[in-house]
Amino acid sequence: MAISQKYGRTYHYPFSPGTTSDDRIQHDYWEKIQQIPTLIHTEKLDGENNCLSKYGVFARSHAAPTTSPWTEDLRRFWQMIRNDLGDLEFFLENLYAIHSIEYNTLGHHYHVFGIRENERWLSWEETQFYAGLIDLPTVPVVKIEQTPADQKKFEKEMLDLVTGSGAFDPFDVHDKSKTTMEGIVSRNADGYAVDAFAQNVFKYVRKGHVKTDEHWTRNWKRATLINEGGKHVDL
Repeated sequence: MAISQKYGRTYHYPFSPGTTSDDRIQHDYWEKIQQIPTLIHTEKLDGENNCLSKYGVFARSHAAPTTSPWTEDLRRFWQMIRNDLGDLEFFLENLYAIHSIEYNTLGHHYHVFGIRENERWLSWEETQFYAGLIDLPTVPVVKIEQTPADQKKFEKEMLDLVTGSGAFDPFDVHDKSKTTMEGIVSRNADGYAVDAFAQNVFKYVRKGHVKTDEHWTRNWKRATLINEGGKHVDL
């Protein structure tokens, strides 16, 4: 039995083109969004989903604490903060190892996108606050908006947003060219129950994002930071 509960499956918007055979689509997303007072749209970064909790550092499955070489730095960081975590579980994008996108202006390898406390996901304000307490940034915010009133306008604006390059100047490692952001994750700015995750979080992923012929872990390399030698390199 797993000692930690993994991150919930994020449903795609029905107009998200980057779905695969095992992805789920939230066809009635508009009805659910109408119940959300404030939406936070954040950039979907091309990293590994990791979790920091009092039990250890976990990868996506949460079957047991991870021992991967690209989490060694993160595990050293966890050793310094583990006694301060309490019941908080920090979920973050681990960009230490390059996947399909390399970021040219990356300032930090780890970006928090959600914090769970027992059976509740914290609000975005709380997420930013607690991430700051352990000196980690949150994922970049692309847009904040109140409950949208026009579905067609909303979808058009979302499609316009994802044509941008995002916060860290993404570079396609296979095409060797500049590219757009991987996608967008939308969430309720307020806190919500763990079992209501699918009604409060949605994502858009661009088409053709994953292009690897073999899994990235076979010949992975470390992502370079713009502030090499700073406190966030090899903690």
